[in-house]
Amino acid sequence: MSRFANLADKSKVKQAREDMTPKPFAAPAAQLAGPTKGQPTSNGRAGRKAIAAYFSPEMSLAMHVCARKHGLSLQELMGEAFDDVLRKYGQSPVGGRA
Repeated sequence: MSRFANLADKSKVKQAREDMTPKPFAAPAAQLAGPTKGQPTSNGRAGRKAIAAYFSPEMSLAMHVCARKHGLSLQELMGEAFDDVLRKYGQSPVGGRA
């Protein structure tokens, strides 16, 4: 008996794979076009720049716990931290709260 005897009916396997294939989402044309000139976006990231860094899992956990403990988002907590660093090095804080 073959190791693949249970796959003898390939049409069933093929149909099962087709059924599991994600179907494309058809968004309305207005959503695909995006905002037109002069329209504000609802995205809170508009006009902002990302700053990324990689830290240890322990640092990540400590920052998330601290933010949660003080009722802040991680972004708000990091904004405060960046302002503190700017003050430390004689720069004006920018107002890091989101």
